[in-house]
Amino acid sequence: MKRAFLGEFEEVVLLTVAVLDEGAYGVNITQEIEQKTGRSVGFSTVHTTLQRLEEKGFLSSQMGGATAERGGRRKRFFTVTAAGRKALQEVKQVREELWGALPPQTLQLMGG
Repeated sequence: MKRAFLGEFEEVVLLTVAVLDEGAYGVNITQEIEQKTGRSVGFSTVHTTLQRLEEKGFLSSQMGGATAERGGRRKRFFTVTAAGRKALQEVKQVREELWGALPPQTLQLMGG
């Protein structure tokens, strides 16, 4: 079975959308990533990644209602699709297998 490829940043964005659930939109996703990872990310980088993940079928999106706080502009909300959930599960499994395969002496050197 061929696995879907997810880049590191794609994984972070996809996970963040899953974490935010129904509240996942561009600005909120960007802020959550910065808060959780401690790294500065540009909104345009997140937006491009969201589009790419949607093209891959890992996300779907829909427009929300206009709000006064945004000057009447609407937000695009993102949802993880079944293919996105499967891709995340595969990535998690691969990472767990790799961490589980580390020799004990390597774990000791890492402080584990």
